[in-house]
Amino acid sequence: MSTKVAVVTGSNKGIGFAIVRALCKQFHGDVYLTSRDVGRGQAAVESLASEGLKPLFHQLDINDLNSITTAAAFFKEKYGGVDILINNAGIAFKVADTAPFGAQAEVTLKTNFFATRDMLSHFMPLIKAGGRVVNVSSFVSSRTLNQCSPELQQRFRSEDITEDELVGLMQRFVEKAKSGEHSQDGWPDTAYGVSKTGLTV
Repeated sequence: MSTKVAVVTGSNKGIGFAIVRALCKQFHGDVYLTSRDVGRGQAAVESLASEGLKPLFHQLDINDLNSITTAAAFFKEKYGGVDILINNAGIAFKVADTAPFGAQAEVTLKTNFFATRDMLSHFMPLIKAGGRVVNVSSFVSSRTLNQCSPELQQRFRSEDITEDELVGLMQRFVEKAKSGEHSQDGWPDTAYGVSKTGLTV
């Protein structure tokens, strides 16, 4: 029987690190801690090793399509696919950050929505029968949804929204945020919240 494998993105710190720790204790198979930075990822693996746990490491930057395809090829070759994928990698600007809102929107959506979608596009075909995919979202997504215009809420809550329409709405938010017109277009002042609303939908 082939070895089972779990992959956690953005897991060198925070929630992802805690997920890897828990999986190492409870999952019967190989657990991969991944991060975009090799040094930080390997340091995180060593930290867990000092607790008597045995995570493995693979470099994975979800903002880099080449990194995604390289990782996907590795897991397909070594394990014949993936049993558990936890899409945890994400970004949140600090409240005090002085970067323009449009720039924050572009960077936040690029990682939290578009890059996670790229991960799903390349890894969904690798998920084994009975496998699981978990997208780490946030309670902020439901609060953000309630702050959107009635028209946007109707589309996000719709049973017939397509992935293409959702992508279009996320692109529209970024464009309106960059031109300073997002409020007039029915969007709230939270790029993180909109990115997680998109992920949840």
